Amino acid sequence: MNVLGRLGVPPVQMVMEGRLALRSKIMKITGVVAVSAALALGASACGGKSDSSGSGGGGDTVTLGFMGDLTGENSGIVIPPKQAAQLAVDEYNATSPKVKITLKTYDSQGKGEQAVPLVKQAITKDKIVGLIGPAFSGESAQVDPVLEEGKVPSISASATNAALATHGWKYWHRLIGNDNVQGAGIGGFIARQLRAKKVFIIHDASEYGKPLAATVRSTVMKAGATTSVDAIDVQGSDYSSTVNKAKAFAPDAIFFGGYYAQAGKLLKQLREGGVRARFLSGDGSLDKGLAAGAGGTTANGSIIGCPCLIDPNGTAGAASKKFAADYKAKFGADTAIYSAEGYDAATAFIAAIKAGNTTTEKINTFLSTIDMAGVSKKIKFSSAGEPTATDVYVYQVKGAQLPLLGNAKTATVK
Repeated sequence: MNVLGRLGVPPVQMVMEGRLALRSKIMKITGVVAVSAALALGASACGGKSDSSGSGGGGDTVTLGFMGDLTGENSGIVIPPKQAAQLAVDEYNATSPKVKITLKTYDSQGKGEQAVPLVKQAITKDKIVGLIGPAFSGESAQVDPVLEEGKVPSISASATNAALATHGWKYWHRLIGNDNVQGAGIGGFIARQLRAKKVFIIHDASEYGKPLAATVRSTVMKAGATTSVDAIDVQGSDYSSTVNKAKAFAPDAIFFGGYYAQAGKLLKQLREGGVRARFLSGDGSLDKGLAAGAGGTTANGSIIGCPCLIDPNGTAGAASKKFAADYKAKFGADTAIYSAEGYDAATAFIAAIKAGNTTTEKINTFLSTIDMAGVSKKIKFSSAGEPTATDVYVYQVKGAQLPLLGNAKTATVK
């Protein structure tokens, strides 16, 4: 969520979400009682109390939170949206508004066990009025029930697991197409543009990678392709078993559902094992770390899909051009994965606050009807909190660069 170099401004190439198998190990929260108890405990530990009205600070200032992996191995896909959100807040505060905004960051490292206590602190002690994030799907599955019970609205710029939208949460939103949308887009590209007849599917068994891979598989199978599936252990480093299975299958294309940290190592071993099929992956691999992990020019020609538009040259329009220029001026780097979505998420909260809404419930009500132009897409949510825009784009690895090929429906391989 994960494309990311949490330590600096990852360039366009650093794109995408090494969202780690962080989305895995989803803690099952058994209901309102369990969540309420957790919040009460958090309030006690932080010396505060849960406040469903979400005051967010003194009358002239409110606090927004940003949560995600800011220092972990997949931070490259979280730093860009964090910086973009800061840019939006700084621009707003520079207008001397009646109510200013403080952006407070929470480094979860993409891990649910770290994210849950942090969100309790954010609600009970820091009194946030809204949260941008969590960045990854696994941590979102654990954090969002706590936000729901605390009545604090959230907008994720990068958590794509489709199941997140099925829980009936009223305070949850995202500005990125889900993995069903992404998987269908990438699968369609494999079937139509690559005309692959045999596709080897690999995933990392995470809450992100496994369902994404399943959607890609079902899409190519509907188009007539034959498939075979295998999973890797993200804690391991020897993928020879998977490499041997892929070689025996002799595919036309290989799709990996997972993050760039593992994708690079996997691709390196595939090539060393003599597997030459076109390598593809999803937004979790949209980062220059993929090429670095594969070594040299090994990753060249690989295709990465993403329901996000990375536009460092501002070719998508005037708003995108201004955003790209302002981002580069502030951070000294090009816009990267999820940066536009992070900016738009902050913009949505800013619009609510600017309209006079400073409590969590009023802000959430505002978000339910928001309909405005953003940098990445129109900022508008369905009743389930999903974005109404659903385009998927594909990028091709070229050295350390990840140039845009275009919309997955019409792009052609160069």
